[in-house]
Amino acid sequence: MEPNLNANKRKPQFSLMDFLTKWGTVITVIFLFVLFSVLMPRTFLTASNMITILRSISIVTVIAIGVTISLTVNGFDLSVGSTATFADALIMTMFIWYGMPTSISIVLTIIIALSIACINSFFIVKVKIPDMLVTLASMFVFQGVAMTYSGGGSVSENMARLDGTPTTGKVPDIFDKIGQAPWIIIIMLVVVISVHIFLTYTKHGRYLYTVGGNLEAARLSGIPVNRYRTLAYFMSTFFATLGGIMLASRVGSAQINAGAGYLMPAVAAAYIGFSVAGAGKPNAIGTLIGALLVGILENGLVMLSVPYYSLDIVKGTVLMLALASTYFRSKD
Repeated sequence: MEPNLNANKRKPQFSLMDFLTKWGTVITVIFLFVLFSVLMPRTFLTASNMITILRSISIVTVIAIGVTISLTVNGFDLSVGSTATFADALIMTMFIWYGMPTSISIVLTIIIALSIACINSFFIVKVKIPDMLVTLASMFVFQGVAMTYSGGGSVSENMARLDGTPTTGKVPDIFDKIGQAPWIIIIMLVVVISVHIFLTYTKHGRYLYTVGGNLEAARLSGIPVNRYRTLAYFMSTFFATLGGIMLASRVGSAQINAGAGYLMPAVAAAYIGFSVAGAGKPNAIGTLIGALLVGILENGLVMLSVPYYSLDIVKGTVLMLALASTYFRSKD
């Protein structure tokens, strides 16, 4: 009797849990989209509302990309919200208090805000304080710096300076366009695509993942670990600053703690992105999908007239289910 050569060959079997692990977040996004479309076909499923959703997630996504990059080195930047607030206050005062042009104001805001990355990197890399503690401290420090610099109030056109003198500066029209569609959406997509290419297809992106995967192994293989950890926090601060600039353009003023509300949605988007397509690591495309999940959910709930005090309960529950569907592993 001849042996059956194919007896030991196992046919690949479909696993529902593996499928949910890889595509649970995407399924949740599609489910919410279909659900709100059925419930509100004349209001939710319109071109203008789709643009509204994309515009609403643009700032969150850009800030979340910064969090994503910090996660690649097994870090965690909690200061992104206060960085956005700081950048918001800086650029608006440059326009309104000092009458500076757009290009110079943007460049100066980025350079000054990168001081946050210098402080974070020094204490994390050189002093070796855990990153979460350092960025938590800098979150409070620069939140206070922004409020102190702006006098504890908002910064808007025709306001008086801290000493009582009137201001004559105006927000440039070209700067206002940054916060409008389609430009704010284009900026978001350019950031996501650029970071995706950087992390996936460049040596430096692979080094960031290697450092985050095993710090000692990366050091032994010749990777300058401290340099790449520093790079991660500088990039995180840069994108949080860019998010703050976009926020200033969209609102047209600097409000107290304006960036604080973006911290948790950005963190949620970055962590949800881990599981998209079974990546198992922080990635830009997954972060975008995570932000889209949060954006569709919030937009649909508002249109359903859900009381504002209940929004966090519903959003938290759906986000928890989305994470559970992607991270749960069936027992053997």
